Amino acid sequence: MALAQPNPGSPARTEDHGGKPPQQRNTPPMRGTLATTACMETLQVGYLHAVAAAAGCSLSQPFPDNGIDWHVSHGAPGHTVDDEVTIKVQLKCTYQIAPNPPGATFSFTLDNAHLVKLARTPVSVHKILVVMLVPRSQDDWLRAGHDGLDLRYCCYWTNLAGHPVTGRHRTTVRIPTSRIFDDRALCEIMARVGAGGRP
Repeated sequence: MALAQPNPGSPARTEDHGGKPPQQRNTPPMRGTLATTACMETLQVGYLHAVAAAAGCSLSQPFPDNGIDWHVSHGAPGHTVDDEVTIKVQLKCTYQIAPNPPGATFSFTLDNAHLVKLARTPVSVHKILVVMLVPRSQDDWLRAGHDGLDLRYCCYWTNLAGHPVTGRHRTTVRIPTSRIFDDRALCEIMARVGAGGRP
């Protein structure tokens, strides 16, 4: 598709933005009517895709969904159990926890049936829970510039294998704040699994 460009030497058109460059507009964009929770799910999938890409991993989505969102696979010559290893990833997203939570952990509550699936042990394919903290307003989710895309806030991961069910219907688990989910963390997880260990 060809896009019309201004002629060299002619003044750029600014009337579409009230005489201001687009990045200086104060009028909020007209966002779609998709539910915020659905948008949060899409945002965390984007985060996972970015981390997997940087880590050199492939992604697949089970169909139908049986309570696990994604399978992440990592092939490397250093793996001893197989040439490619896979983990299962369950994604969760919340705006009820502020960014950079203080302390060594923060609390997150899961339905017991979901926890049982994540806590099962032993397993042939390990599972991790990835929890993303986001701002309450979609206006604050992204900042784009010429030097990068800032996606807010952060994902944290944990392995809940062996975690007990303690609540009647839901159980609160502790997510370590030291376990930021990024490409290095994912590579380290895969290295441990590839050596026959746990995530």
